[in-house]
Amino acid sequence: MASLAVIAPAADDLALVAAAQQGDRDALERLLRRHYDRILAVCRRITGNNADAADAAQEALIAITRGLPRFDGRAAFSTWAYRVAANASLDELRRRGRRPAVSLSSGGHGETGPDHALDLGDPTGDRAFEGVDAAVSHGSDLERAIAALPDEFRVAVVLRDVHDLDYSEIADRLGVPVGTVKSRIARGRAHLARSLHHLRPHDGNQPEPAGRPTEAP
Repeated sequence: MASLAVIAPAADDLALVAAAQQGDRDALERLLRRHYDRILAVCRRITGNNADAADAAQEALIAITRGLPRFDGRAAFSTWAYRVAANASLDELRRRGRRPAVSLSSGGHGETGPDHALDLGDPTGDRAFEGVDAAVSHGSDLERAIAALPDEFRVAVVLRDVHDLDYSEIADRLGVPVGTVKSRIARGRAHLARSLHHLRPHDGNQPEPAGRPTEAP
């Protein structure tokens, strides 16, 4: 049983997938158990709370089970399963009326002008939060900071920095322009940098965190 607590290597996953596709229910159960914790974590990152994450994770398991006969192994099972979980999470936000809006006339909680008119690019780099995936998995300050982001910022940051989707794919998933995606990611990263700076103990002799966005006076 101990081996079920560890994500299996891709080769083992594919062996279980092949067995499950032939109707082996035990193989299917073992496959889902191996990845459930990670699926739930994906859902929590995107939905931002445990209740919605649990509902989205259940929907993801159903979608994975139904879609498994069509899984062709061109991608790792884990990659495919976690993208299914991300889609289930976006569906959960939509069902609860919390789907990130196509355009925010308030400019994203009043920070500046309309976000569809603002293209901040990606000033902090494509992988500004390189450690986000590992840190979130361990219940760190970063996980809490991500959970506290407004929905539209959190979703964009997670899809980019955790799931490594490109801008056009995120735009397609969310139904917004690429410029809006870049704006939300930039704002979300700025929120994270500020939150993490406030959470870290520091004294007057400690330098500012590297990469912290410079705010306008």
